[in-house]
Amino acid sequence: MVSGEIMLVILIVIGLIGRSPIIATAASILLVLKLTSLERLFPVVERRGLELGLLFLTISVLVPFASEKISWRDITPLFTTAIGMMALAGGAIATWMNGKGLDLLRTEPSIIVGLVIGSIIGIVFLRGIPVGPLMAAGITAFVLKLWDLFGGR
Repeated sequence: MVSGEIMLVILIVIGLIGRSPIIATAASILLVLKLTSLERLFPVVERRGLELGLLFLTISVLVPFASEKISWRDITPLFTTAIGMMALAGGAIATWMNGKGLDLLRTEPSIIVGLVIGSIIGIVFLRGIPVGPLMAAGITAFVLKLWDLFGGR
């Protein structure tokens, strides 16, 4: 059995090799918590960490509204152009898929390792951009649903 510390170090190395500073930083923070005997914070981080991360992500996306870089004039094309309507649909579908991904992560937390390694493979070999495990889990949930529909599992 691989200890938690070794697994975190492996994730740090994978994050560094895969040019994913978020994975490396997250694993580093957890390693520091573990090595400083602050493991009692793990349940809080596990329970509220995703919500806190989503909160900061949402705040960062809304900054252009607060700083007035986006005006009402910029918003009206969303409802009057084909690309705007597609952006609305894309946002709605992505959000729905993220919700399905969150459900999957809650019921099958062990898949996070596959999502992280798959993300690293995508970064290194496909020159992808890591957007986090939630979207990866959403896509996985969608593929699993298709698998179930066509006789898998």
